[in-house]
Amino acid sequence: MIPSERSHLFLAATTHPGMSGKNNEDNYAVSAHWVNEKDRIPSVLAIVADGVGGHRAGEVASEIATETISQIVSQSDAANPEEILKFAIVQAGQAVNEQSEANEGQQGMGSTCACVWVIGEQLYTASVGDSRIYLVREGKIRQITIDHTWVQEAIEHGIITPDQARNHPRAHVIRRYLGSKKPTEPDFRLRMTSEETDEESLANQGMELIPGDQILLCSDGLTDLVDDQEIQDLLQTRDLQDALDHMVHIANGRGGHDNITIVSLQVPETQVMPVVNEKTKSKNGKKVRWQTLVALGLLLIILTGLSVVVFLYSSSPVSVPTPTASMTPTQTELPTEIPPSETSLPTATLTSPPPTLTLEPSDTPSP
Repeated sequence: MIPSERSHLFLAATTHPGMSGKNNEDNYAVSAHWVNEKDRIPSVLAIVADGVGGHRAGEVASEIATETISQIVSQSDAANPEEILKFAIVQAGQAVNEQSEANEGQQGMGSTCACVWVIGEQLYTASVGDSRIYLVREGKIRQITIDHTWVQEAIEHGIITPDQARNHPRAHVIRRYLGSKKPTEPDFRLRMTSEETDEESLANQGMELIPGDQILLCSDGLTDLVDDQEIQDLLQTRDLQDALDHMVHIANGRGGHDNITIVSLQVPETQVMPVVNEKTKSKNGKKVRWQTLVALGLLLIILTGLSVVVFLYSSSPVSVPTPTASMTPTQTELPTEIPPSETSLPTATLTSPPPTLTLEPSDTPSP
């Protein structure tokens, strides 16, 4: 892909160490690209990573995660987003593990990650751990990722209720993370309704965003202290950056016991999406070729012109021509094709930050 200094989405980001006095082990990255010089399809990648490990190892793990994923995605051709994201996350997990094993002071470090990749108007997500992704659409907020935690598994097995999960003593025991000895398994379920099956959630990858959609990625330092409805209200009543800053203010006012990192993307209300071409999917997922559309348009114009000529000829008075008379056919000029106009994309500042959760292996959830 080709780096771009502009984004087709509005962007905002913030990170704060919280009020506990510990080091900020969160990290984030946001980057904008064109898929290639020919198609000029815009792309935005956003990542939030929450590191864990003593002796500043957590921030090392989260930095490795964001840098590895960003680099692999930026060097790709964006032809298969899910496979590219999977490869990037697996490689990031391996890199964190190798760094951990090579340095005694960093042994046992790990990181979560939440990734959003928007290509044109299509949304792709991947996550590992308990950093979350939310979608705010038409006045409703929804968590579209699934936490990889002991309490989430306990909820799914009916052992505890969602209300009991918030203050449960094992609330921060994660079951999946970057840096483990076994290969990392990114989760591609993009859950739009609570009734969906896993297969239906996986099929949502590549869904089309609509004008006004807002996407928010965050570490658990936010969601532990600020509920979903508060997040939605702030996103819809304040400017994007101001909304994020106020979320941090609320979390810190309630104790700020963990690092807080938030990245938000918003689709402009009046955004003009890229012209359909061979790499842009239609709503039913099939590719539409512009050559086919042009050919059909020209055929329609020709048929219309012939119909007009036949109608005029058949409706004119019938006369018998003399042997010396001649008939000259009328020539009809076809309209010229109007080329699509180009609309500039809204500008946004890409933010690069300075460089938590408890990582404890546990058995299958029990009451």
